[in-house]
Amino acid sequence: MTALPLAPRSGGRSGGRSGGTRQLAGTTPLLRLALRRDRVLIPVWVGVNALMVLSMPGTIRSLYGTAAERAGLLRQLETSASLRAMTGPVFGDSYGALTVWRAGVYAGALAAVMSLLLVVRHTRDEEESGRAELISSAMVGRRAPLTAALLTAAVANALLGGLVTAGLAAQGGTGAAAFGLGVAGLGMVFATLAAILAQLTESARSARGLTAAVLGAAFLLRAAGDSATADGSSVLTWLSPLGWLENLRAFAGERWWVLLLFAGTALLQGALAYALAERRDLGMSFLPARPGPAAGRLSGPGALARRLQRGSLLGWSIGFLLAGMVYGTMAEGAADLVGGNEGARRIIERMGGEAGLVDAFLSAMTGMLGLVATLYIVASVLRMHGEETSGRAEPVLAGAVGRLRWAAGHLAVAFGGTVLIMLLAGLGLALGHGRDTGPLLGACLAQVPAVWVIGGAAVLLHGLLPRAAVAAWAVAGAVLLIGWVGPALDVPRAVLDLSPFGHLPKLPGGQMEWTPVLVLTALAAALVTAGLAGLRRRDLLTG
Repeated sequence: MTALPLAPRSGGRSGGRSGGTRQLAGTTPLLRLALRRDRVLIPVWVGVNALMVLSMPGTIRSLYGTAAERAGLLRQLETSASLRAMTGPVFGDSYGALTVWRAGVYAGALAAVMSLLLVVRHTRDEEESGRAELISSAMVGRRAPLTAALLTAAVANALLGGLVTAGLAAQGGTGAAAFGLGVAGLGMVFATLAAILAQLTESARSARGLTAAVLGAAFLLRAAGDSATADGSSVLTWLSPLGWLENLRAFAGERWWVLLLFAGTALLQGALAYALAERRDLGMSFLPARPGPAAGRLSGPGALARRLQRGSLLGWSIGFLLAGMVYGTMAEGAADLVGGNEGARRIIERMGGEAGLVDAFLSAMTGMLGLVATLYIVASVLRMHGEETSGRAEPVLAGAVGRLRWAAGHLAVAFGGTVLIMLLAGLGLALGHGRDTGPLLGACLAQVPAVWVIGGAAVLLHGLLPRAAVAAWAVAGAVLLIGWVGPALDVPRAVLDLSPFGHLPKLPGGQMEWTPVLVLTALAAALVTAGLAGLRRRDLLTG
């Protein structure tokens, strides 16, 4: 591929400044373009994350309204290694400190995912699609695309941090500012990490996958460290950026110096990303993809789709199996954690039905895993969109492969993969809890029709409104928000029913109801059919 035209390097001190300016030429228009393209994606990610955090003080107040209840929670956390592994330790009994304990790890993880998606989308994705080469032929400096991508991530994280700070200010302005800065700083650490991996790898898929793998490793390190100590002092915790966020200790005697870890890491990683970007040609990488065999081994579009998505499916499968095992080990401790707290008991039973508390807890956890599975199916369905906009689908469809056959391969991975990861989640729950596998597998499989409905909505958007296909993330985000926050806030039943998960039977422990399961399956099939009909009739996207 043709190398990216470079601005001439200038010698001398004064010329260096002029050369640096030329290297950044075009940054502002590229930033405006990126923000315009992400005018849906950024508000959805920021809004869902901020609402999750800001709903916590009211939820915790309803659960632990007295000082004695909060003190009992702290004592329970000191002795529950599995619960600390999931949410981290707690450093104070104020509503602000408990909010950071309950939502901090997940808010930071969501900020990291948002940041890595944004940076890879505006760097390696642009190179794969050919748009970066077109843009670089104009008066655009070599550093401008990477700078615009990082600034886009910075804008999103600043917006998230500002909303979190403003929303939690009533709990204490100092703690709110520390937590908001910590979440934004964690997002920028993973934004700059994604920028490095976008230079090292040859595909956007690999860059996203490797960055997500680092995030998963950070979660595991933090979980291992927190399960070993109750004060976040483990070396394993300090090796994880997620551990830095909890050791910032917002609302509990803030450690402001921890913010220097975020800032220093982001600056060093950003400098490395720029150094790597200046030493490679456009479209190239430092870790080139391994060439395939001389004779093709793929038997058709279905095999190609499986080959393209097998890494992602493997990662999700391992994650769901491990998550199921962790939730399973926590089930018996649910009664001890809740104790005599009727508010917490009602929320768990509202999420999991009116059966015994352990069954209600397991039902709530299967529901949470089902909600998270919507992210998998949306990402898998939208892989078709990526193949189409990058131009890779066109040569496949130029042969004897029809559009429906091409789409069927990707949809088989998306919808069949959902069944696989939910089965593995059920297996993990059974292994962790040590009970019969059948009921837990059935409970997890009961979530599949609701997940399929969200996947069907993604197919519909891709088929009928391909340029708005990214709105499928907004649908998944809204469902996640209703499922996570709705029961805790005791929202009206009409709001909960807006989510397909609100119609599912509460298993294990409840009665199996086939009518909503069959109706949701039929609805998913109708959405997929309508989306495929639209795909057959419209023109292919070229960018």
